[in-house]
Amino acid sequence: MPEIRPIKDLRNTTEISELCHKTKKPIFIIKNGYGDLVIMSMEICKRKLAKVDLYKKLAEAESQIKNEEMLLDAESVFQHLKEKHVKE
Repeated sequence: MPEIRPIKDLRNTTEISELCHKTKKPIFIIKNGYGDLVIMSMEICKRKLAKVDLYKKLAEAESQIKNEEMLLDAESVFQHLKEKHVKE
């Protein structure tokens, strides 16, 4: 169940910060009975943004496959990366 708090609770920033870190979930702030803000820790925000970026890249890859755009052989890609980055 999401954590929902009235906007007046933002006066106690320490409590809100601790709650964000403890629950590891966003806190929904309501104003006059309606949703107004969402507060979350930096850790959760970074994780959510990374997930959005991953989904964007997956959608782009699926589109390339569907449109039969230039696809690379995995073995040749790994061989190229080894040659570029592995120094013996």
